[in-house]
This record gives sequence, C-alpha cells and structure tokens, in this order.
Amino acid sequence: MQSLSFRRPLHCLTQLSILAIFATFFLSSIPSFAQVRVIEVLADKDSHFKMAGMGHPEITVKAGEPLLLRINARKGKTMNRDGTVHGFTLLRAKDHHKVTGWDLELKPGTHEFSLTAPAEPGEYEVLCTVICSEEHEGMRMKFVVLP
Repeated sequence: MQSLSFRRPLHCLTQLSILAIFATFFLSSIPSFAQVRVIEVLADKDSHFKMAGMGHPEITVKAGEPLLLRINARKGKTMNRDGTVHGFTLLRAKDHHKVTGWDLELKPGTHEFSLTAPAEPGEYEVLCTVICSEEHEGMRMKFVVLP
C-alpha cells in the first residue's frame, strides 16, 4: 500500500512537468506584436550619426520589425531655409533606391518616427540629405536587415 502512495505524487509531478514544457513551447511560438524596438540616434552638429556605445554606428533589425526611431538632431554649420538641419534617408545598398517612408527631415530637437523595417533582408545605407557642413558627405551609417 505504501508504494502506491509514493507513485501518485510522482505521477502528478510528471504530468505537471509535461504541462510546463508544453506551455513554454506554446507561449514562445506566439509572435509578440506589442514589442516595438526603440532605436536612438544622434544627428550631431559635427555632421555624424552617433549611437551610444558605438564608434561606428550601425543599425541591425529584423525584416518587417516594428521600430520607434528616436533621433536627436543638432544644428551643424548650415541648414535649409525651412530650418531642417539634417536628413535621415534609407537607401538599398545594391541599387541606391530610397526606401519608401524612410526619407525623414530633421529640425533641431528630438523626433520620434514609428516605422517598419524593410521586408527585404540585406544591407542598406543611412545618409543625411541636408547639406549640414563641409563634412556632410561623411554623414552615413550602415543599416542591416536580417531575415
């Protein structure tokens, strides 16, 4: 009779373990639609894009990932007549075509843009479209879209 009483708790424990494993796999397979990734960039007065902790800023995202791009723009030596001090334009690296919805104009201050990463994996390039100083041509950074 004692051996039967030890098997019952062991049987319940085994069932709970199987249930926990199933729940873990099930929950991890559900896409997380509410997760928006925040990317912070500084469009600096020295005509360079900067990101915290990176000597050479680079953005890596997943194809179709929802993003909140937060850009702090600081005036360089020059600006457009409308007050735009920098641009943030995304180009496909292979053919230099602009990515729709990613041609952003920046006036001084912090701007937030709700965007979706390109659906096509590959390498892209971010560049400034406002002639902000004589260093303007160097205001670029790599943007990688993973599958």
